[in-house]
Amino acid sequence: MGAALCCCSDPVDLDGEVDLYHFDLLRAVGKGAFGKVRVVEHKKTKKLYALKYIDKAKCIKQKAVANIVQERRLLEEIDHPFVVNLRYAFQDDENCFFVLDLMLGGDLRFHLDRLVRIPEDVVRFWTAELSSALSYLHRQRIVHRDIKPDNVLLDSMGHVHVTDFNVAIHYSERRLHTSVAGSMAYMAPEVIGHKGYTWSVDWWSLGVVAWELLFHKRPFDGRTADKMKHSIMKDALRFPSKANEFCSAVGQDALRGFLDRNPKTRLGCRGKSRDIADIREHPWFASIDWDALEQKDAQPPFVPDISKANFDVSHELDEFLMVEKPLTHSKRKANPDLEKMKPELRQLEEQFTVYDFTKNRRMSYYPHNQPITSAGHEDDAEPVLVNQSATNTVQPTATIVERSRPGTPFEEHDPSGRETPYPMPAVTLSERQPSQ
Repeated sequence: MGAALCCCSDPVDLDGEVDLYHFDLLRAVGKGAFGKVRVVEHKKTKKLYALKYIDKAKCIKQKAVANIVQERRLLEEIDHPFVVNLRYAFQDDENCFFVLDLMLGGDLRFHLDRLVRIPEDVVRFWTAELSSALSYLHRQRIVHRDIKPDNVLLDSMGHVHVTDFNVAIHYSERRLHTSVAGSMAYMAPEVIGHKGYTWSVDWWSLGVVAWELLFHKRPFDGRTADKMKHSIMKDALRFPSKANEFCSAVGQDALRGFLDRNPKTRLGCRGKSRDIADIREHPWFASIDWDALEQKDAQPPFVPDISKANFDVSHELDEFLMVEKPLTHSKRKANPDLEKMKPELRQLEEQFTVYDFTKNRRMSYYPHNQPITSAGHEDDAEPVLVNQSATNTVQPTATIVERSRPGTPFEEHDPSGRETPYPMPAVTLSERQPSQ
């Protein structure tokens, strides 16, 4: 039996059920809607991880319990080289904890903001690795719905990893989804237009990301929600005047393929069984050794400088200046009475279950959170909810989710963890988990 001493006098059973006492808390590296992300070290294995912790009270106030449970369940299903994978999950009286692969290379938004130009071969490599991740998720019946530079993290070697499954869902084989979720600037036309959508929306978002990385601007934009929506739905795809200096003809052809408004002819979507094969065969990816790439044996053309902080260092100041209550190890109340708990706290207690990747087999919760929604355009649908900035311009990279509309078959507090829309605060866009 492994034992180690921590801040309390009681020994910690490192072979028992995982909890916060199994980890040493290191620096804070990210901040999100309900909590923070910090680096932790597992006391027994000495491995470093990212600890994402969710404040239960804030989570309940934002009506986000079902989404947190759903994210927890979806992450248990996933294990892929280009995903930020879940390693442990547990809770105490105040927080729910996700222990994830640590990514030390920063997110793509961080690098996009700091690099004058990202070479085409780098963007092609990242796009290929992201294609592998998306293809895997779609085979698991998962649609991410929020692919954007903020949600792609680099490890120390320069490989990309998809993160933040807060609005991801199991897609239905039988019916299309109609709820609006994701970040508006990266949403496919069929999402914004309430036309019904499935996994093909992730390939559109990937196209927007690749375009933005290459040209430092997005293909469709607007200073207001209505103008951005119109641009995504109607505007012709126009390459920048100097596009040929930054991207080859075959690269531009791939971008046109991803940004095809018809999901049936979109690159990666042509035929149900095509998916990644459609992308592998595109001339832009002719130089990619896909077998080596998917084994992580391919050498990334961009390696982040991990001697520097690849994230906003101000997150640590919040606790140092006591702006926020610091995270501490705390013992759980013994034998909580579930019957006397508020319904939301009880739901977290019962459904945010303990996970330990060294002891538990990954399992699928499908179809428990499979939403059943009606397909087709609804003329009386509510307008898209968009977080507005102080100047009343759109925050195009903030994650948004539409509330349930009358007539949709699920309630806002669905205990099954199904697709349960809730309004996301603008700070969601900075929920950055660190990288390996």
